[in-house]
Amino acid sequence: MRLREFVAQLERKGELLRIKTKVDTRFEMCEIVDRISKSEGGGKAVLFENTDTDYPVLMNMMGSDSRIATALGVESLDEISERIDNILKGAISPKNSLWEKLQMLPLLTDVAKWFPKRSTSRGECQEVVWQGEDADLSRLPIITSWPYDGGKFITLPMVVTKDPDTGIPNLGMYRMQIFDNHTTGMHWHRHKTGARHYDGYKRRGERMPVSVAIGGDPAYIYSATAPMPDNMDEMLLAGMLRQKPVKLVKCITNDLWVPADCDFVLEGYVDTTEDLTVEGPFGDHTGFYSLTDLYPKFHIVAITSRRDAIYPATIVGVPPMEDAYIAKATERIFLAPIRLAVQPEVRDLYMPIEGTAHNIALTSIVKRYLGQPNKVAQGLWGAGQMMFNKYMVVASEDCDIRSKDAVLRRIANIDPRRNLIWSEGILDVLDHATQTTGYGSKLAIDITDVDATPRTFRTPRTANPVGGVRLFNTELAKEYGILILYAEREWQERVDVERYIAENGFEDMRIVALFDNGAAGSMTLSDLLWLAAANTDPKRDIRLYNNTIIVDARSKRPGYGDNPARFPNVVTSHPDTIHLVDERWAEYGIGELIESPSRRYRKLWLSESEQW
Repeated sequence: MRLREFVAQLERKGELLRIKTKVDTRFEMCEIVDRISKSEGGGKAVLFENTDTDYPVLMNMMGSDSRIATALGVESLDEISERIDNILKGAISPKNSLWEKLQMLPLLTDVAKWFPKRSTSRGECQEVVWQGEDADLSRLPIITSWPYDGGKFITLPMVVTKDPDTGIPNLGMYRMQIFDNHTTGMHWHRHKTGARHYDGYKRRGERMPVSVAIGGDPAYIYSATAPMPDNMDEMLLAGMLRQKPVKLVKCITNDLWVPADCDFVLEGYVDTTEDLTVEGPFGDHTGFYSLTDLYPKFHIVAITSRRDAIYPATIVGVPPMEDAYIAKATERIFLAPIRLAVQPEVRDLYMPIEGTAHNIALTSIVKRYLGQPNKVAQGLWGAGQMMFNKYMVVASEDCDIRSKDAVLRRIANIDPRRNLIWSEGILDVLDHATQTTGYGSKLAIDITDVDATPRTFRTPRTANPVGGVRLFNTELAKEYGILILYAEREWQERVDVERYIAENGFEDMRIVALFDNGAAGSMTLSDLLWLAAANTDPKRDIRLYNNTIIVDARSKRPGYGDNPARFPNVVTSHPDTIHLVDERWAEYGIGELIESPSRRYRKLWLSESEQW
């Protein structure tokens, strides 16, 4: 499905907004889409038809349950999950007769049809060719999202590389900061396949060919984000999703192959002998700025495109945004392989939006023996991108892990000294709360055998401030034993929450969470869960007081004790941009004014810079 066909499909379904008036790619588009994507159900996709270039910009195209399903060619994501489950069950089930074995042949034939096919002719993505100085990135409507971003970023690049030893290709998605009209950053983290390929070329002392596809079938874009096993071609996944092979064409200036019907292709190389370059900051999917670091530089020698190309882009920041729905697709699609290859006792896996893909995971299992929840947690923490998970809840199969009430009632009845599973391991390098980048502690809560009987917690009517600590929210206190407090920002050192609990009679609480004053009065409970998961390192920031779990979810003063050396700001639009979009809203022609989410989140700011 070409990208223009997808746009037409969304429009027929009433899932597309067209903005015909000119909109600036610098900040303005981002602020509009941030408001829309945080609307109920993810809002609608937005096509900006009037840019500074010859190409329109499509955003929020997969930012709802219905649009991500449409992008992957199904009515419901469960259809894909069931399809994969049936394939795997058929492949591994015992075959006791010749007839049973013969029944597998059509299945194997179908799978073989999904492998990508190489074409010797040029593709639609090569209808227009610019080379040399004409291969100018200013031709593309590349967006700048947030005020402290390092510049423009290509946010949906499908980066094609190949293993220098085996020749096996990889399709990954790594943001690309624009340095000038012919060079960008290549933000592949150390655990990514692209970085492994780079290391291989560097050992050889060779220049690394790289091509970047942009646009085309949304199934390609999704597949580039998917946690595929190393050395398995993402185009096979795209073929499975479409149930037909992806047609590939050879690039003009190198030996890499790209989807024939994508909208743009950037061809070039990474010089492995060149010094790494400062890249960032970038307002990231964690809801905070990822700070500057050193990454390779990508040199562009050719740009090809369709004549009717559309430039797709996404923005990331405080959840919920489009990436949450992409993550939801991954959760459903890869549940069956996880169950088969890693943890057969797993029955369900749920990663709530507040966890920004990695921070929070809930799983239900068939429990048969003592210690099994510990085994499951440790096993999942060693499985692919699940290694980045920080907080996990392990429940029995009779618990609906998607029900807040079902989970919280069990957590309310845990024994903190028996039901907590502590560990250390790999974390996302974007996790800003850890002292060591990419490494920190983890915590799982075992609720498999915990009673779900409702109980009532004793909650005093009034509470006095103690040592800078004040009462914030008691909404969850009576039913679930969760109390939310706040402290003024100047109280950055450890505050005596234990004394506050004792003097105000809150010893009955199961969890007491402490936040910055900036969160008070403006954050929803969903916001607070996101903040608590993002701002904490479990072993440093969680402690026990009798049977109460104390969580210090405040911002961390950099360099103090075991705190990280740098601590970033929350991602928000600048007040000038907010005002501009408010003033122009009627011009956009997209309905009633939607208030800016940034007005609320700016209260969490630490300083007028990208970091504290």
